Amino acid sequence: MATKTTHPEESDQRIDAAVRFFESNRASFDVLAESLRACLSEDDELQDMIHFIKHRVKGAESLREKLSRLASREDGEVIDESNLFRRITDLAGVRIIHLHSDQLGKLHPRILKILDENQYRVVGDPVAYCWDIENEGRFHDVGLRTERVESMYTTVHYDIQTSQKTPITCELQVRSLADEVWGEVSHRVNYPAESPSEACRDQLKVLARLTSGCGRLVDSIFKTHSGAMSAEQP
Repeated sequence: MATKTTHPEESDQRIDAAVRFFESNRASFDVLAESLRACLSEDDELQDMIHFIKHRVKGAESLREKLSRLASREDGEVIDESNLFRRITDLAGVRIIHLHSDQLGKLHPRILKILDENQYRVVGDPVAYCWDIENEGRFHDVGLRTERVESMYTTVHYDIQTSQKTPITCELQVRSLADEVWGEVSHRVNYPAESPSEACRDQLKVLARLTSGCGRLVDSIFKTHSGAMSAEQP
């Protein structure tokens, strides 16, 4: 790991160069995000489980802010052109939103199969970030590694890499519609910098518990409906 520079001007120059390097290669990330979105959304087995899917490529200012945050840490690694694509894995992103937790048991293996068929490589193990102990158990049942987070964020992450000579990486996120509500609100008011309002931070914690409860209710609705449909069959 490269040591952190002690000169702010040198750090700024490295960051500027890294951002320019990314911008010069942006088209490759656009293609990656769009092609990954397409192969997932057009799969017949996934279509019935995906509520919606979207993709994006990180903006230059967003990248600059992220590199500045990383450089300001005490153990901050110097990130420049030489390691940018290896160290920053969310330059491109795709997000799948599904309706209820039982779908994840089918989504996860199907996603892995689609990635393999299209010659994408999953870097490391997919990780389910979560805070709710009950959800943690559900993720384990699916075969996912979990990592508990204090922020009350709940999403499964896959780092997906191309098989080309100079690989680039796209972050695939999978989460429920209820978790999407909390994630989008939190992203607007509490990221990347924490909200200065203690009341707002407390409200986000309440919202996380409400969306978790909402997710359980949605699961129950689908189970009740499925049971009723089965009972009607001769």
